[in-house]
Amino acid sequence: MTDRRGPLLQPLTVDDATPSPADAPPVPDAPDLGPERARAEAALTQAALRATARPSRLVRWFWRVLGALIVTLLSISAWQFAQSLMLSVPALGWTVTGLFAAFAVLCLALAAREAMGFARLRRLDQLRSTMTQTRASGSLADARKASSALVRLYSARPELRWARSQLDDLADTAFEPADVLDQTERTLLGPLDAAAQAEVEAAARNVATLTALVPMALADVAGATLANIRMIRRIGAIYGGRAGWLGTMRLVRAVLTHILATGAIAVGDDLLEPMLGGGLVGKVSRRFGEGLVNGALTARVGVAAMDVCRPMPFVARPAPSVRGVVRNALGGLFKTAS
Repeated sequence: MTDRRGPLLQPLTVDDATPSPADAPPVPDAPDLGPERARAEAALTQAALRATARPSRLVRWFWRVLGALIVTLLSISAWQFAQSLMLSVPALGWTVTGLFAAFAVLCLALAAREAMGFARLRRLDQLRSTMTQTRASGSLADARKASSALVRLYSARPELRWARSQLDDLADTAFEPADVLDQTERTLLGPLDAAAQAEVEAAARNVATLTALVPMALADVAGATLANIRMIRRIGAIYGGRAGWLGTMRLVRAVLTHILATGAIAVGDDLLEPMLGGGLVGKVSRRFGEGLVNGALTARVGVAAMDVCRPMPFVARPAPSVRGVVRNALGGLFKTAS
């Protein structure tokens, strides 16, 4: 009697007509994007590399000494001018001296604001590092301490009052470090993620519209650059890293570095066609096609800015995808795309 409990083996007969796996063509490493597309992406990558390149220590000290020398010479010249004016026309001299003093006070106030902005950015970086280390090898006490630090960061935000109270109610329900951090991320950062994503979508729409409607190339490039810088600054302010002009430049540098590190530089029809219709970018006018591509690039920059400015990495909450942001921001521009 045949034993049916084991596997049934059926021999295969291979003849000469059966193709061999060795004869299959090799899998291509990457799709052929064409020479024009490859050159455009290479140029964009090189521009990002140059923007994020850190100057040498000798160059940094050169600019520091030059700046100090210029400030010293300007101060001495202003003082000599005010002193000579006070000797010739005392009333006018004192007026000019008061204006110089007011200008110096304003400069000190701006410097203090920049210092506070850098302090906020450093605090976000420290919180992010603490959260990452605590999730990797921290204890329950360390996780609750890190969660309390994040709550203190947003203690003055009225729009997060309900989230803070809900997090207090859930504080005794988590007994693992990962659960504590997940609750904090879902409850406290959920509204901030929604606000930051709305900023990215609005910036992508504005850049796409500006590029499509403005006929001058330099004007739309300048407008897109300013829109991206303003978007990065607003995202930093949403997550608690409100910075001045120099702090914004530091954020821009960090975002570009993050984009290079993750390889999220290329953008084109492969990103837009699945959402806006096959070959749509090639069918619409050239200006509208450029607007869609620039809007998608802005969405990439915005998603990278969210990842850089966020005080916690995306773990419990899904990270926003560039494809989803582009769909929400640009999908309604053309009703016939679907």
